[in-house]
Amino acid sequence: MSRPERDDRPPTAAVLGSLVAGSVASLAAALADPLGGAVVGLAAVALLAGSLRRAHRLLSWGVGVGVVGLVVAGYRGGAVEPLLAAGVGLALAWDLADHGITLGRQVGREARTRRNVAVHAGTNLLAGGLSVAVVYGTYLAAAGNQPIAALALLLFGAVALASALR
Repeated sequence: MSRPERDDRPPTAAVLGSLVAGSVASLAAALADPLGGAVVGLAAVALLAGSLRRAHRLLSWGVGVGVVGLVVAGYRGGAVEPLLAAGVGLALAWDLADHGITLGRQVGREARTRRNVAVHAGTNLLAGGLSVAVVYGTYLAAAGNQPIAALALLLFGAVALASALR
């Protein structure tokens, strides 16, 4: 008697969490700048496709497109607050999609992973929130209303956020 094959697709909770985070990122970026929001929305679709296809490279391309969308929105004068929220949402979407692929390979889709995904998402959301607080505080203290300085600080915040998540 043969054992049934294990389904190594990402758990549904991770895919849905990534989709929600990507949607929030897209909406926040669209509030800052419609063009940048559209590019971040395209990135969210790429992250969903990468998650469903179990393709880490597609996830990397998707998050890269999202960063370009954030830069476009910042360059076009988008407000800092929604851009910071979009950055956290994009990072969380990418991380949950990546984590879901890894979980699927390790334990399979049918394993009980909701708690693992929820703790992973909550921890990364906390790290992202703390990073945003530091970056936004620095922005308020140093930049005033200068868009170029805001863009530089947002990029610094993205690097700090990526460092915190890894």
